[in-house]
Amino acid sequence: MLEKISRFIISFNFLKAFVLAFAMITPILIGNFLLNDISVGFSVALGVLFCSPTDVPGSLKHKFFGLLAAIILSFSLTFLFGAISEIGWVLVLLLGIIVFLVSYLSVFGFRASLISFSGLLAIVLSFAYNSTSISLWEHSLLIALGGFWYLILSMSASLLFPKIQTDELFVEVIEKTADFLRVRGELLICKTKRDALYHKMFELQAEINDKHENLREIILNNSANTVLSNRTRRQQLVFSELMEILELAVANPVNYKKFDEVFDKHQEKIAVFKNLTFEIANQLDHISKVIRKEAILKPNPKIDELLKETTRNIDYYRILVGLPKSRVGTLMLLNLNNYQEKQVQNIVGLERVLGNYISNNKILDIKDANRFITPQDYDFKKLIENFSFKSPIFKHSLRLALIVVIGFLIGNIFSMQNPYWILLTVIVIMRPSYGLTKDRTIQRVVGTLIGASIATLIILMTQSTLIYGIIAIISLPIAFSIIQSNYRNAAIFITLNVVFVYAIVEPNILSVIKFRVIDTLIGATLAFGANYFLWPAWQFQNIQEYFIEVIQSNCNFLKQIDAYYHKKGEVPTVYKLSRKEAFLAIGNLNAAFQRMNQDPKSKQKDFTHIYEIITINNTFLSSLTSLGMFIRNNKTVAVPFQFEIIVAHIISNLKLAIEILNDSASIKELEHSEVDKAQKLYDSYFENLSNQRDKEIEEGIEITIEMGDKLKETQLVSEQVKWLFNLSEKLINVVKQYKSNT
Repeated sequence: MLEKISRFIISFNFLKAFVLAFAMITPILIGNFLLNDISVGFSVALGVLFCSPTDVPGSLKHKFFGLLAAIILSFSLTFLFGAISEIGWVLVLLLGIIVFLVSYLSVFGFRASLISFSGLLAIVLSFAYNSTSISLWEHSLLIALGGFWYLILSMSASLLFPKIQTDELFVEVIEKTADFLRVRGELLICKTKRDALYHKMFELQAEINDKHENLREIILNNSANTVLSNRTRRQQLVFSELMEILELAVANPVNYKKFDEVFDKHQEKIAVFKNLTFEIANQLDHISKVIRKEAILKPNPKIDELLKETTRNIDYYRILVGLPKSRVGTLMLLNLNNYQEKQVQNIVGLERVLGNYISNNKILDIKDANRFITPQDYDFKKLIENFSFKSPIFKHSLRLALIVVIGFLIGNIFSMQNPYWILLTVIVIMRPSYGLTKDRTIQRVVGTLIGASIATLIILMTQSTLIYGIIAIISLPIAFSIIQSNYRNAAIFITLNVVFVYAIVEPNILSVIKFRVIDTLIGATLAFGANYFLWPAWQFQNIQEYFIEVIQSNCNFLKQIDAYYHKKGEVPTVYKLSRKEAFLAIGNLNAAFQRMNQDPKSKQKDFTHIYEIITINNTFLSSLTSLGMFIRNNKTVAVPFQFEIIVAHIISNLKLAIEILNDSASIKELEHSEVDKAQKLYDSYFENLSNQRDKEIEEGIEITIEMGDKLKETQLVSEQVKWLFNLSEKLINVVKQYKSNT
């Protein structure tokens, strides 16, 4: 418990919440005690609040311009809606139009969606302005001042505490990667619940990819714009090692079906591989504690012991089953062992970086670093391209605009105490996807009810404005610091803050609590109902776009692996970029699938085929990564022509799958007789090598390094490309079935 509290206090979220609370409370206190006008302080505090949503992980440049955009938007919208607040029909008309336009800015990506949210907050809270001591113009300028005040504090905090945000992201990535490894370990020996493990793996990979993108933006932007400091260099090295660890974790060299068949009677020989994977994951957890400064870095002696045990188990298996029958299984275990040894090397590399005695690892130069940062497209054409009911953002913006107008009318017709609370609930809860809206609706309602209950008990126990003020001040940073991780609990503290701020100036506070609950219930009902009935964006309607993106990125990655297999040498940047795009694409697809799981069962149409396509693509990327890792990390012979034949047919199949999805299948299905011949030649070549080795064994000749490498390369590469071809064939069949049902 104490450890969790300690982590919470030194976290980036708490630092951000503290800065936000300080930025809001300071002007209120100054306005009240020095200027004798609390309205001035509240206006500045509102400007702080409007800008805060855009303060998210990223480079200082993007943070600065995001905050600046929020300041301009909140100032403009506050003044506009304040100016037309008394013109009823104009206000209602412009409210719908401008809410739509502001929400529609989300087409430009994540940061733009947060700027959009800042604008929506400014629109809604413009209805809270009723001060007689300051003019609308002064109120709007003070909001802009609050925005600049928060911008200065936020940028200063980022410059003064540069490690907090980055270290926290590293810790989150490391812990999620450790969980990913554990799932991989479970998959080795689990035969009955692999689907559930795949689900968990999809979710973890999507989360890891998102955090990798944040780290790329921070670290690579730093290297591109500044001289490499020791801290930046170490961050790059840590990130590089983590990317390698994830790639190896994804690069699963195991065809589970064949693995189960080969080792059906020898499960005990596999258990040690799972144990080793778990110990590697445990060491990653230890490293995360080192970064948190909760532990002293030390190696895990169990890892070396288990590595030796895996080697012994391979020998035991080979002797127990006997050659030549054990050869395929032995090579599979040797290959798996090889991957785990590389994973251990990456862990050691990570320990060396943290121990600060690594000297000559290569860092991406500045030119390459910029290419690995995913650029955000702010082209005006995106607004036009998304202006249709095919776009989830368009539908969400239209839905939000309509519901905000309805909520505004309800609040005014029934003379609610603070009608803008209905609108605030709507814009906070409503999201483009049904699942997230439903989840936030439940959490918001439950949190508000709990917060209202706690507030009522406190009010019945004491009428001390001092206690009310203390609770209001304390609850604010707590609410903001946990809003991302636990929205329900955040809603509890937000409710406490709002209630006790009003309790200081409002004598009938129980009435405030009552209307707070009623307004929240009305807003939540409107938001939830709208997402279900008004142009709902069910995930099955848009998931095809993610299919196409993943298949195309896998195809590009395969082409780069093929090119590198021929050219050898240093791994080119284009190879790494294609790998990155493939990882991001599969992460986006997995995230879309998670959202689909949150939709009502009746709206999860063709779930079986969708899940099968997702599983095939994840398996395909896993096998691709395994193939690429082997070619990169081992000395290979000249590329056999049968490899080229099979790869050409795989690429053709992937292109055909994309054509089918686009309803424009102009590519003819190839006759795969060439593939059959190529596979037989691969099998024949491996059999000849095996026979040659059997004769050497009979003659008592020790295996040479060259023979061992040939056997390993032939077995792994042939198995992987054959597996990839089978997956591509299966993909076409499932895609056809999927399209026949849509």
